[in-house]
Order: sequence, then structure tokens, then C-alpha cells
Amino acid sequence: MPWDSVPWFTEGGAEHSSEVARLLAYAAFAGAEGIIGNADLQVKALSAPGGSVQVMPGACAVLNRASGATYQAYAGRLPTADTVAIAPTGVSARSDLVIARIENPYSYGETWNQPADPKVGPYIYTRIVSGIPSTTTRVRQVRPGDSAITLARIDIPANTSTITQSMIKDMREMANPRRRRVVRHMHGFNGVDAVGNTRYPNWEEFPQGCNWPIEIPEWATNATIIATWAGLEQVNARDSYGHLRARLGSLGTNITNYDCDWVGSKQRYTFIGGGRIYLPASVRGTVQSMVMEGCNTSTTSYTGQLEADSGSTMFCDVEFVEDPEEDAI
Repeated sequence: MPWDSVPWFTEGGAEHSSEVARLLAYAAFAGAEGIIGNADLQVKALSAPGGSVQVMPGACAVLNRASGATYQAYAGRLPTADTVAIAPTGVSARSDLVIARIENPYSYGETWNQPADPKVGPYIYTRIVSGIPSTTTRVRQVRPGDSAITLARIDIPANTSTITQSMIKDMREMANPRRRRVVRHMHGFNGVDAVGNTRYPNWEEFPQGCNWPIEIPEWATNATIIATWAGLEQVNARDSYGHLRARLGSLGTNITNYDCDWVGSKQRYTFIGGGRIYLPASVRGTVQSMVMEGCNTSTTSYTGQLEADSGSTMFCDVEFVEDPEEDAI
């Protein structure tokens, strides 16, 4: 009988195997593991720092790494904060991993101790893997056979018994982080719109009309913005030097400089700007304006301008991402 003979779900009192149930979890998590929500299972120092840390409530998916456990995963839940002790250091510094680990003695090839009450376990724990290399980022690097996910690394100085937040490095990953991409564009402008009259640190909408309302997802913690100014024309036959950026609400990206020193006939140029911006909780779930902006340099010796006209095209490409690192404290 080559099949696991009872597929999920069969009526008539059929007994379903734990392997098939874990297959269902694996499929639900799309074969991924990690935390479920972006604020789940954060590792924090105690409010009055001491010799322990707290793992905050949350949920997780953990792949089953027991021998022969193909296409299997566990779903774990921590309803209240869990406090775990961290051993003090001696004359040398030490790094520890904080992990969430499944300890299932009934899975083939596993050697965990059986719990006193098989009905309630526990079968999942917060564990400390102590004395690992300070470059470790994943439990698989030091314990590849564990069914576990990494929550944090604690880098503890020598002769230290009190764990502060600065020692805790967030190592969480999301099982299935959400993403949403929004692209806006504008092609062709009636007449021309030039950048060059406004000088840094002031900014102007450039070109005019490149201003779109965009809804920020409630789950988004950051956005990557790629802004493209294509086919801008240099005019005035003199040096043009200035700055370009994108802005989402009040949040501006990094600045991209333009520097066009051709002084002969008109030339066309294409520029790409943007960057990654953190989205505070106050803007999540709101509608904000996505604006492409430009300005001339603060140096008054540059008087050339760049123009958008009927031969110009603008793109603004925004990807919203859910990232647990952004919510770590």
C-alpha cells in the first residue's frame, strides 16, 4: 500500500495520520516557515533589565525536519509572553540564539523526551542555543536537524548578567510576507514644465501632474520606490545641476542628483531615483500622495533647466512590503 491510505479529509470514521495533517499545514504556509504577523514573537529585554528576556505573543510556522518528513510543517501559537533565562557570561563575551523549537518525540527519528502528559505536551518551547558564533543568523547553521525557527541573537559582553535591548539582534523572518505593487505613469505634457526655478532645500512637483493618491496597506512596514524621469530635455544651453526625489506623504526618498553640463544643442536625459522608506504606524491604512519632485542646486551659478514636454514619460513604481525587522524594538 504505497499511499498514506487516508487523505485529508475522509468520512466514515477514517483515521487521518499526523503526517497528512502536517502536509495540510505545509500547504497552507506555502512551504515556508517563520512568524505569521509582522509583530509576532519579538524578543525583548525585561522592563527592568535582568538575567532573562521575554518572547512576546504571536504565531509561527515551523518546517518538520525529522527524518523522512517531506512536505510537513507545524503551526505554533504563543498566547502570552514567555520569559526565558539567559546565563551570565564570564571573562569572555558570548552569543546565544533564541529559537522556537518543536520537540515531538513521536515523529520518526526524533529523540526528544516524552512529556508527562501526552495530551497537553508541551511539544513546542522557547529554547536558548548558547555559545554560537557571533555571525550566526539562523539555527540551521548550528543545529540543522532541529524543527525550529530563529527569533533573535543575543550578543552578551564579558562579565555580564543583565540583558539589555541593545544586545538583542532581531532575526525573525515572516513565513509569507505580504507585498503589493502600485505603478503610476504619465506621458506627454501640454507645453513644457521645467525644473530649475526652485532651489534646494525647497522642492517643487516635477513634472506638474505627477501626483497620485495611493492607499498604504495596513500591514505595510516599508515601501521601495523607483521613480523614473525619462526623456527630459536640457534647455538654456548652460549647465544644469540639481536634485530629484519621490515623496509619499511627508516621507521623502533619498536624493538623486542630475548634472547636465552639455552647452551645445538641446539634449535629452533619463534619470532614476527613489529608495526605501520606513512607514510608521501612523500612515498605514491611510491614503497619501505619491509625488515626483525636483529642484535646482542651492548654488546660484547653475542656471540651466530640465524640461518635461510631449516627448517625456514619467513612472513611479511603489512596492509595499511587510517586514518584521521594521517592527522590532
